Amino acid sequence: MSKVLLKNGREIGDFYKPYFVAELNSSHFGDLQTAKKMIDEAKASGCDCVKFQSWSTETLYSDSYYKKNPIARRMVDKFSLSNDDLRTLSQYCNKEKIDFASTPYSLEEAQFLISECNVPFLKIASMELNNLPYLSLLAELKTPLILSTGMGSMDEIIAAVDTIVSSGNNDLIILHCTAVYPSETNIIRLKNILGLRLQFPHFPIGYSDHSEGIEIPTAAIALGACLIEKHFTLDSSRIGLDNQMATEPKEMQEMVDSCNKVHQALGGTDRVLSDLEKAQIPKMRRSLVAKIKLYAGEIIDDAKVEFKRPGDGIPPSEVDNIFGKKLNKDLEIGDQIQLSDLDFESN
Repeated sequence: MSKVLLKNGREIGDFYKPYFVAELNSSHFGDLQTAKKMIDEAKASGCDCVKFQSWSTETLYSDSYYKKNPIARRMVDKFSLSNDDLRTLSQYCNKEKIDFASTPYSLEEAQFLISECNVPFLKIASMELNNLPYLSLLAELKTPLILSTGMGSMDEIIAAVDTIVSSGNNDLIILHCTAVYPSETNIIRLKNILGLRLQFPHFPIGYSDHSEGIEIPTAAIALGACLIEKHFTLDSSRIGLDNQMATEPKEMQEMVDSCNKVHQALGGTDRVLSDLEKAQIPKMRRSLVAKIKLYAGEIIDDAKVEFKRPGDGIPPSEVDNIFGKKLNKDLEIGDQIQLSDLDFESN
């Protein structure tokens, strides 16, 4: 079974205990104290990791775009976090014992995350899927990578994975993802998790969720998803970049609990009876009883017996060894027939 070891020692794999990433995106609104509060709430919700975005006006859009859309520059400046902010937040996460990660949009940002924030992995946004030169540079950093696949065809995903592997990095987790916010259920195509697993059997497959509610990520766990990423906010009523479709703490905790229950319920493919289930056998199964009044010397056949609870006597599976045997005592209707009531010597 495919698995990846993150730099902090956490093992991620298909059908393993799921790894939960709270995507904070810009729902901190550029405020450090809000970001710290989000970290606290994400941990309390059961998340393993909080993920930020490492972008700036220089790494996100071109100058010509800003000239046509001047408000975009102001929005990026408002919602972005400086390197000092990211370093401070990574230290806060370390103190609070929750993983810190971020999505870089340049090689320099990626190098900073590795050297100054000690991230367990680098997250690659789905917009970079066809940015093969960039993927190659990230792969050469020798840090585990998590690749989102939204907007990507299978050919593009294959090319991206081949680029990463050929650049010397096999520590890769692939996320099924739809790059629509929020995603309607009819476009999610959750079975893509299975398709990606068939296409890439050596890499764990996770799911980056943009749906509303907790049902879809919970179902992804039933398909063996190794990781669930979901947008997180303290208040989804605030107007912001993707903030209205993000999940608040109470619902995030419900999602984590639901996913963990499903993972626990999956168990393994081997057939194992619990002690509790074994204890049900004598209570729930049936045993051989007299259907009519029987007398010593009578031969047992199917017309004279039936099967009723409890299951602490002769089970139905043993009737071939019982029919044709002679009773050695009288029995009333409904009496349970024991092996000691039968004569096995005279036959």
